[in-house]
Amino acid sequence: MTLYTRNLAWFYVFAFIIGLSSCKNETSKKNTKTSDIVLLETGSKKPMPKEWIDADTHHKIKRLVDRVGDNRSFYFHNNPFLASKDGDGFLMIFSGSTDSINQFFSVNLKTNKIDQITTQNGNKRGEILGVKTRKVFYMIKDSVFSTHIDTHKTEFIYKFSDDVIGSVTSLNADETLLGGALITKEENDIFKKNPKKSDYFDKIYEAKLKRSLITINVNTKELSNIYSENAWLNHIQFSPTDPNILMYCHEGPWHKVDRIWTININTKENQLMHKRKVEREIAGHEFFSPDGQHIWFDLQIPRGETFYLAKRGVYSNDTLKYAMKRNEWSIHFNIAPDLKTFAGDGGDEGQVAHAKDGMWLYHFTPKNDSLVSEKLVNMKHHDYDLEPNVHFSPDGKWIIFRANFEGTTQIYAVEIKKTAI
Repeated sequence: MTLYTRNLAWFYVFAFIIGLSSCKNETSKKNTKTSDIVLLETGSKKPMPKEWIDADTHHKIKRLVDRVGDNRSFYFHNNPFLASKDGDGFLMIFSGSTDSINQFFSVNLKTNKIDQITTQNGNKRGEILGVKTRKVFYMIKDSVFSTHIDTHKTEFIYKFSDDVIGSVTSLNADETLLGGALITKEENDIFKKNPKKSDYFDKIYEAKLKRSLITINVNTKELSNIYSENAWLNHIQFSPTDPNILMYCHEGPWHKVDRIWTININTKENQLMHKRKVEREIAGHEFFSPDGQHIWFDLQIPRGETFYLAKRGVYSNDTLKYAMKRNEWSIHFNIAPDLKTFAGDGGDEGQVAHAKDGMWLYHFTPKNDSLVSEKLVNMKHHDYDLEPNVHFSPDGKWIIFRANFEGTTQIYAVEIKKTAI
């Protein structure tokens, strides 16, 4: 071997060693990013770290809101997301406690920056977000207000008269009308005397008192009565795409009511969306798909025995149902932005499914006529008196929920993609 050849050989050996060392360093760097996040049973420590990997599911969880006090995400069918002012990401609106009252805040999902939106005295009810007008709508006592997300300017909208009890819960697609209900003072007295749901639920249903569906024009401040009935009209939601379609339910024991209805607020045409066909069949916790074409709901045929996530077309008789196992049943479900997968928040053994192992957050993927589940979060340390109310993040990569496994109510996000351990 010539001196030149021998030196060249040593050069390649040396280069190989340097390259191997470099690869190891890069691998180490990549692994460090994961290894810095601790593997823990969710809720096993109080407090939990800001980020951790669920020891049972290997999905990453992070506390989404870092502020003192209780923090609550929106109810499952109320959209909390809008684009940030600079268009570089999304904000999520949430309710947070301050002293003895609550206020609305935003958190930037990219930077985690928190901004307080409202400052008025008085507890605020309603979780209504206008994405186009960039306003949050809410009630304080008997009055309706809106506050701009960016400027924080607050506007008075409407005050209900003293002889009725009114509420608003939804905003139509063109953001001109708030939807809600009027109830009698007699019904309100039943609520006051029976503050627990288990106490008032049957009483309100059996009373058959008059309720009215209403709209309030946010520009003219005019109230319109849309429909009245001697029934418990509840769960009022406007379509996310059609400003004239309002969904509502006949509330009460689900096995006694044909629950899910829509009404066209212009023509006043009512339409039953699901008719019970079997003794003790139940359907409920209904929500619109983001495209406004379908209504999804929890379906059990009969109650507590077989479980489905079902849908019905808003403008057609199109129906579909996906079967699931007892342990997979969830208090609430939600659908991904791309309409392809679902999330569920599980439930404890005291819920309607009486699931022995149901305290999980789930991600569901349809396969034929069933849902295939993946467990995301072990909720064994969570008290289900607080419903987790799952939402997909706008990019569809995380599921956002509220929980109390740290002792206070906080907002978390779990990554749908499993973390490599």
